[in-house]
Amino acid sequence: MRTTVGIIGAGPAGLLLARLLHNAGIDSVVLESRDRSYVEHRQRAGILEQGTVDVLRAAGAGERMDREGLRHDGIELRFAGRRHRVDFPALTGGRSVMVYAQTEVCKDLIALQLADGGPLLFEAEALAVEGAETDRPRVRFRRGGPDGAEDVLECDYVVGCDGFWGVARAAVPDGRPFERTYPYGWLGVLADVAPSHDELVYARHDRGFALLSMRSPSVSRLYLQVPADTDADSWSDDEIWDELERRFETRDDWTLDRGPITQKSVTPMRSYVHEPMRHGRLFLAGDAAHIVPPTGAKGLNLAVGDVVTLARALAHRTGGGGSDELLDAYSATSLRRVWQAERFSYDMTTLLHRAPGATPFDDRLQLARLDRFASSRAAETDLAEAYTGFPIG
Repeated sequence: MRTTVGIIGAGPAGLLLARLLHNAGIDSVVLESRDRSYVEHRQRAGILEQGTVDVLRAAGAGERMDREGLRHDGIELRFAGRRHRVDFPALTGGRSVMVYAQTEVCKDLIALQLADGGPLLFEAEALAVEGAETDRPRVRFRRGGPDGAEDVLECDYVVGCDGFWGVARAAVPDGRPFERTYPYGWLGVLADVAPSHDELVYARHDRGFALLSMRSPSVSRLYLQVPADTDADSWSDDEIWDELERRFETRDDWTLDRGPITQKSVTPMRSYVHEPMRHGRLFLAGDAAHIVPPTGAKGLNLAVGDVVTLARALAHRTGGGGSDELLDAYSATSLRRVWQAERFSYDMTTLLHRAPGATPFDDRLQLARLDRFASSRAAETDLAEAYTGFPIG
């Protein structure tokens, strides 16, 4: 099998890249180790930056998002019983975010790819990337599960969108990792109850962080800071709701509505960057190159930035006179945005989570930092600009 661009992984990064390449007249093949149902149902991010929304619309993948997604014009910061809303459009010249789950983004992109894009092969597990330093790299893969037959995908370029544990990152021999692991995680739940607030609520409390989010007008997504080694099943539903109520407490009459919890899990918290994001004709994108703690809602959006930058560079190479200029700059260009997102995600995480062993001095500093957002338009603007998204490219 032969193609111009071999894409490993059918998450949002790989699927969007395939769509952008198709629209630019560049052929590709997508290899995905899981089946279609798994890809369309794995729960991940749900906040799309303004730039991501614009890219999906321009790519022809925005119709259902615009119909079913929830535009949010701000977030609420909650601390010491106080509530402060950050108004995104007023601070950024009209920018906002969209609540639209990654699962739905993947469904939309899969439907487009199967309708008019290049081959999208499910249950095709990439085993190795070979010859990345040559002008004919190849991906060895296996079809149909562990007992399936091996095959080879020959390419001009390979893009690894296969996550932290995938084969692509391991095929970059000169990579340098930058990493931070946090001593806490998020106990996340899905609940069949309408959200108790119409925008996301980020709460800092002496007992730990809490986040009120949503997946739809009738389904709430909520999170609690817990120790990193927590077993989700060790928390009963009533204990979760009681703790959420404590951490979201306010001085007014706001209340948290309860409902049946349908899913719970613990998400670890880490920051990771792999430099460079390229080796020869192998390029890394999304979680294969970087991971952020979910506090800043940057993971999916960073992946979009990567593939937009890469698609532009590949189009420049194949249709713009044959120049490698943008491809050669891909890693440096992407990493500028990546590190800004890492910085913002780290700032939001340390602003809102209570670290083990935190002192009263640490607590007062957190409250002072939060009070700064409530009293300074300049501080608010910096937060709003970062949350709604850094420029792509």
